[in-house]
Amino acid sequence: MEFPRIVISALRGGSGKTILSIGIIAALTHSGKTVAPFKKGPDYIDAGWLALAAGRPCYNLDTFLASKENVLASFLKHAESADMAVVEGNRGLFDGIDSGGATSTAELAKLLQAPVILCIDCTKSTRTMAAVVMGCQQFDPEVEIKGVVLNRVAGARHERTLRTSIESLCGVPVVGALPKLDRQCFPERHMGLVPTPEHGWARDSIAAAAEIARTYLDLKAIECLAADGCRPPLTHAVAAPAIRCESSDPLAPPTPPQDEAVPARPRIGIIRDSAFQFYYPENIDALVAEGADLVYISPLRDNRLPALDGLYIGGGFPETHVKELSENRAFRDVLKSLAEDGLPIYAECGGLMYLGRELVMAGRAYPMAGVLPIVFGFSEKPQGHGYTIVSVEAENPFFAVGTELRGHEFHYSHVLQCDSSDRRTVFRMKKGVGVLGKRDGICYKNVLATYTHLHALGTPEWARAMVKNARAYQRKKKQGAPTP
Repeated sequence: MEFPRIVISALRGGSGKTILSIGIIAALTHSGKTVAPFKKGPDYIDAGWLALAAGRPCYNLDTFLASKENVLASFLKHAESADMAVVEGNRGLFDGIDSGGATSTAELAKLLQAPVILCIDCTKSTRTMAAVVMGCQQFDPEVEIKGVVLNRVAGARHERTLRTSIESLCGVPVVGALPKLDRQCFPERHMGLVPTPEHGWARDSIAAAAEIARTYLDLKAIECLAADGCRPPLTHAVAAPAIRCESSDPLAPPTPPQDEAVPARPRIGIIRDSAFQFYYPENIDALVAEGADLVYISPLRDNRLPALDGLYIGGGFPETHVKELSENRAFRDVLKSLAEDGLPIYAECGGLMYLGRELVMAGRAYPMAGVLPIVFGFSEKPQGHGYTIVSVEAENPFFAVGTELRGHEFHYSHVLQCDSSDRRTVFRMKKGVGVLGKRDGICYKNVLATYTHLHALGTPEWARAMVKNARAYQRKKKQGAPTP
């Protein structure tokens, strides 16, 4: 398959590649191009901004969470209908989970056979940046560094010295130079950029990034570099898993396709709002592909739950909406009753916290759903941060004993109190922190809640189990068993 593609990378995190990627995608989209956005790694927040800039879902490419074959298949599937694909890397270009650079942006660029644009922070440096770029070129010659963007340039003379040094010594064109920007268009929080659903001026920020790109970048040169990525054409022998649910607004829930040939599709609820927003599009797609109809609900706006056969609660920032979540007692009570009745519920991170008994913020305890006998508090530093590997060691409704799962965790919350006499943990952490004592995956009846986020491309059994459990609960209701 031949189509333009580019990878945006940097020397380290915080060098400006996210705003650069957002600006390029938004500017090209505003010009009438169809841009397929991708985020390397497990990040949710950057992916949300890239999706908003492109006006279509952003898919994550992560060779730790999924096989290289499935990552490549997903890339091809979701890029084939676009004029151009833009992949934002993570951390530094060669940074991976080990000293060999496994799972790095560089390795992904080689897998996609895509040229790289390197964004470099030029603060208080000039000719040395040419040595840095040359070092990256020689470190792995198979990585095609085809362009450089100068960031935080102090002025015209500074830019001229940088540009001349890099282009003459490295043979790589400088395709943009961004000054030190006074206006902070993208406020940051402890996980990076603020999630897009949390404020109404997200689209204004996207427009500002697009204007920055139009002003300071050579967009035509970047398009030409991306087109150079068409050689050689990419091929794969693996069918891309899961169907795609397109939405004109990436912040709006996708509308699942209707299949009239399949009667009584189970209804799976998804709690999605500004408190619970961390969902991979692939996970949503996988549920639909397995035969579910999706129903979007919110404890921030709804007082009751609709008729459901299963429930998926993703991660997010429940702590920023703790008062509203606590005050909606009607929603909490019905959720707890459904859990007691055996409703299949799968919860990740923020969803785990919401299913607990209380969240303690600034010395005040806020009641949550009370499905799990856990009280959560918060720390100033991350309590779990990075990839996870878990071994399934006990019976549960979703995964077979002996299964090994790969995911990631990022949470500032921690357990203050836990009475797990009738709630058991079913995961042993081979890598990562988990809930308590290197354990994760709290199971109660048909509820499984965990700090570990899973990706459907790497864990296809998750969606199958979710829908299978929903069908079983659906049959139970039809047989006349009482439900709340």
